[in-house]
Amino acid sequence: MQEGLRVHIRTYGCQMNERDSEKAAALLQRAGFTITHRENNADIILVNTCSVREKAEEKAVGKLRLLVDERKKGRKKLIVGAVGCMVQRMKDDIFRKIPGLDFALGTARLSTAGDVIKKVLAGRGKIIDVAPERSDCELNPHIDGRVSAYINVLYGCNRHCSYCVVPEVRGNEWSRGAREIIAEAGELVRGGTREIILLGQSVLTYGRSNAVWQAEQKSPSFARRPCSLPRGASQNWFSEPFPRLLEALNSIDGLKRVRFMSSHPSGCTDELARAFAELPKVCPHIHLPLQSGSDRILKLMNRGYTTDEYRAAVARIRRRAPQIAVTTDIIVGFPSETPDDFDMTRALMEEIGFSNAFMFKYSPRPGTRAAGMDDDVPEPEKMRRNQVILEEQNRLAREMNQLLLGRECEVLVTGRSKRNPDRWTGRTDTNIITVFEKPDGCRLGDLLKIKIDRAEEQTLYGEPVYEQTALQ
Repeated sequence: MQEGLRVHIRTYGCQMNERDSEKAAALLQRAGFTITHRENNADIILVNTCSVREKAEEKAVGKLRLLVDERKKGRKKLIVGAVGCMVQRMKDDIFRKIPGLDFALGTARLSTAGDVIKKVLAGRGKIIDVAPERSDCELNPHIDGRVSAYINVLYGCNRHCSYCVVPEVRGNEWSRGAREIIAEAGELVRGGTREIILLGQSVLTYGRSNAVWQAEQKSPSFARRPCSLPRGASQNWFSEPFPRLLEALNSIDGLKRVRFMSSHPSGCTDELARAFAELPKVCPHIHLPLQSGSDRILKLMNRGYTTDEYRAAVARIRRRAPQIAVTTDIIVGFPSETPDDFDMTRALMEEIGFSNAFMFKYSPRPGTRAAGMDDDVPEPEKMRRNQVILEEQNRLAREMNQLLLGRECEVLVTGRSKRNPDRWTGRTDTNIITVFEKPDGCRLGDLLKIKIDRAEEQTLYGEPVYEQTALQ
């Protein structure tokens, strides 16, 4: 019945959502559907939704309503489904919010999309499934051997920040087994992947919250010694779950880079710092959300650290890996945030020296503790504060990037530049986008040395140094 039917997936939100969409696409392909990147020729459209911010939900709801309206304009057989976090939060109410929606699947049920679509085609009516039990397997859920690929290692979150709906829509923290992760990574590398990005809402707590990793810990066979260690590196095994996982991935032949996100200061241990220093495939980059530079606001957010503890976490990593790039998230306009609180955030951002930062205006999320607080910072003031720190961060990032002028940076080639198809693009190991002229023989997944001749706040520009290391 589904033979030849084309499915388009539209994704909103974080890297976890991107990974979920990729997994759903792979499973739908196996079920006989065709994945299309064009919305206008699709028979079925899935919208993978986000609930982290009000604006993200508004975008998804608006898009779904437009798609449902398409049926009134001639696409009478179009099937429209919503999946992901917004479904998990709204549950049955989503059908009131979006009349005409055909089906809705929660965060743990994406792999049932193929069966659900068949039921819709058979005339079973509106279908919703928001059961918390995971329905999918994790091995081989990738469509192709991409240069850079995501791997989920940790699901859910136990932190319960006062503004965040993730524990509600993603559930309690749950770690995958290390052997399973390593097997998936090996399969990706054999298919051409050169960089793996490990995903978790608070990824550094990997292995602490369920028995899977604890059982594997009794048998250390999954963690071989790294392929190569820099001079002076320790010969000791890593004892903490996440650094040990990094050690095991570092040993995979053909894999060139390992990244991970997102982090929490409590996980920035001496062992993690040692992993950055001693494991050559672990990129010198950490995404470490700060959210606020005010201890009072951090306590209201239930972030679980003070500004001094955040400083200590960054210092601990930088002592072992001085060149590491630190990126962050910032929320402005949290309930009761005063001008002084905001200035503390600005000062700490300057002090830490973030290479990049993602800024968000606070918006209350239903069901969170912060939603019960007085949202007393006016919207125009939130916008002003957001613009202030955006401009200050751009200045800081530009100054930091200009220190790279004239230097050679190793760049992993990821494809053509979106703005100029005559040029190519990649990322440094510190995760900075780099644009360059494509040298003869250059392929996706190659490592190139690029001499930087121009630097902006988000992008580097340069020319290849003709000592190419091709990845076989």
